[in-house]
Amino acid sequence: MAHVVPADPQALVTVKKKAQPSRSWVLVDSSGETTWLDVDKYAIMHRVNIHARDLRILDPLLSYPSTILGRERAIVLNLEHIKAIITSEEVLLRDPSDEYVVPVVQELQRRLPPVNTIRQGQDNIGGQNDVEACDEDESPFEFQALEVALESICSFLAARTLELETAAYPALDELTSQISSRNLDRVRKLKSAMTRLTARVQKVRDELEQLLDDDDDMADLYLSRKLAGASPVSGSGAANWYPASPTIGSKISRASRASIATVRGDENDVEDLEMLLEAYFMQIDGTLNKLTTLREYIDDTEDYINIQVLIINLKL
Repeated sequence: MAHVVPADPQALVTVKKKAQPSRSWVLVDSSGETTWLDVDKYAIMHRVNIHARDLRILDPLLSYPSTILGRERAIVLNLEHIKAIITSEEVLLRDPSDEYVVPVVQELQRRLPPVNTIRQGQDNIGGQNDVEACDEDESPFEFQALEVALESICSFLAARTLELETAAYPALDELTSQISSRNLDRVRKLKSAMTRLTARVQKVRDELEQLLDDDDDMADLYLSRKLAGASPVSGSGAANWYPASPTIGSKISRASRASIATVRGDENDVEDLEMLLEAYFMQIDGTLNKLTTLREYIDDTEDYINIQVLIINLKL
């Protein structure tokens, strides 16, 4: 499985400084073709049928926690630098020229063309593909896009953790062997960086855990299935999008969709998505465990230093 790690991102402060009100989006369709869009928020809201409150989650100037929201026709995704809207046919990514977003767009382009080809072959063959049922290319488009985003974020945070470990452990060992103002200041800065990174990793982990704990929330992310279920009613195919209900995302609308799914007998059919989310939950949880181990090492070092300082003071 390929890893999407932005090249050499040293300071997130740079990202904050660059954050400006932007109308720039890149659209990646199901064939991997990209189109740059310079549009206002109302055009985006109309295109994907989401509310202004959902679009605000993706505003780089506002501080929102990590979020994966299922709406009637879209998935709203806010994970670190990835601020995206995923539909059953396309992905909209905010600030496509950002150095951290470019690799995500490239990975989407790399993966989507073969997916499109396979799907066309499946349409011709019909229902004789049971042997390939477990192939990842059979996933709905929205899950292909979601996986790229999750893979990117998990790899990004894992890389930042590795960088921190590489700098922190030698610094702690050096402080243990030689207590000095320089070494103390160096460890203090590394501890602050670890605290900030831990909070970011924890937010992503918590969002995935919350999603995994709610079957209704996971069912909301099955955009293709919901669209296919609505097509016979509309009579005009999947391309005809209707305005979303004002209560989309509420428990009431979730219950309504669950009732419809019950009639079809697929209300509990979230196993594919659950497996996908579980894989990345385990990855991000492993990253958090590494940071926890580092924190414990720092705490142990601090205890050792305090004891040594106390001993020196007693001798004096």
